[in-house]
Amino acid sequence: MAMTNHSLFALKLFSALGCGLIAGVFFAFSTFVMSALARLKPTQGIVAMQSINITVINPLFFTVFFGTAVACIFVAVFSLLRWHQPGASYLLVGSLLYLVGTLGVTIVFNVPLNEALAIADPNSTEGARLWSDYLVNWTIWNHVRTVAALAAAASLTIALCDRAS
Repeated sequence: MAMTNHSLFALKLFSALGCGLIAGVFFAFSTFVMSALARLKPTQGIVAMQSINITVINPLFFTVFFGTAVACIFVAVFSLLRWHQPGASYLLVGSLLYLVGTLGVTIVFNVPLNEALAIADPNSTEGARLWSDYLVNWTIWNHVRTVAALAAAASLTIALCDRAS
């Protein structure tokens, strides 16, 4: 039983830290990266963001981003199985915030915008028009996933404070 509790604590800790780390990455984009890219000429901004979108596809980022999602799935299931325990609601809310508000928003909104930008010609009028819309729409959805990841980290941290959950 003690080993299970230690493993569960480690899983909850990993989930909380992962949510916080991803919130920090997205916060950086929301607060200064996108503003810096918006100050560039559209051609330069497009090329820079295309490069970022290629570079982000790496094992370390994917491990944190998707590993946190997998951990949140396990934490959510655990919270439902032990719903009577203190902190279970915080575990479920935190997990769902990450899964829906961070991972889900990324898949449904940010990735399609990135895919459209990937095939844009940076030197075209169409590319400049796409870039203008991209800056606004991508950043709005990034704000949503930033807040969701931060709220998930907070909720999971609250649950961690109660050692019985």
